[in-house]
Amino acid sequence: MTGASARLLTWLAVMATLLTACTPAVDLPGTDGGQPAATSSALPTAGSVATAPSTKASPTAAPVPPAPAVPAAPAPPPAIPQPFAFNLYQAGDFVPQYTFDWCVAASVQMTHNLIDDTGGASWTDSVQQGQLWEMARARSSDSFNGANPYGWAQVLTESGMGPYTVVSVGDYDGALQTAARAMAVTGRPVGLVMWSGRHAWVMSGFESMGDPALFPEFKVTGIHVMDPLYPYGSGQWGPSPEPNSLLSPQQLATQFVVREPRRWSSGLPTGYLLVLPVAA
Repeated sequence: MTGASARLLTWLAVMATLLTACTPAVDLPGTDGGQPAATSSALPTAGSVATAPSTKASPTAAPVPPAPAVPAAPAPPPAIPQPFAFNLYQAGDFVPQYTFDWCVAASVQMTHNLIDDTGGASWTDSVQQGQLWEMARARSSDSFNGANPYGWAQVLTESGMGPYTVVSVGDYDGALQTAARAMAVTGRPVGLVMWSGRHAWVMSGFESMGDPALFPEFKVTGIHVMDPLYPYGSGQWGPSPEPNSLLSPQQLATQFVVREPRRWSSGLPTGYLLVLPVAA
């Protein structure tokens, strides 16, 4: 072989090697060279063309925010007054007066017990009642050496149950309405000046036709009372009702009468006297 022929054979061998290196390897069926690549020489039909998912969001309706909750309208007050009841009394609130003079002091103790519904600090002690009596006397004037409604109201206020004030109402029904409305507003009992200014009771509750908070005009139909003189009563004014008795206005009127003006000089007009709780 000549030198030219040898060089030609060498060049052909190099070219064959390069062509082999550039040919992609294809796994044949039955070989273990990995998962076979799915190939097809057939053209796709119209129904078999896979559409690539679009990256552009399809137009959708804007979300509608939920409608804001509309608060329920408050129920209108009843057009016609309905029966209404309010009572502070609990067992143990009653305290008798330990002498025939200490009705105001006993009424102060009962008022405290009616306001204090915890049951842990009831005022019933006779020594304390005597001290309250002396306090009320010291704060009273023109009281025939006793305690008058002003001293009664001042002791209630100073003892942490107030404020209380003394009012005179000329009309009986108006006096009952005044007392019931004050109880409904303050949640505290009312002092009733009984026997034309000679005795003290406590009004612990009431019943009415119509809630005083809803109706400017309402009718008191019953009054819960506590007489510290129970069970003795008076030969002139009548028996003492049991503690927390519910009296009709007619029954109460036999002992709750207009104050006698000459009993003490108060500057108040003639009327039915109340030791009245007022809003702080």
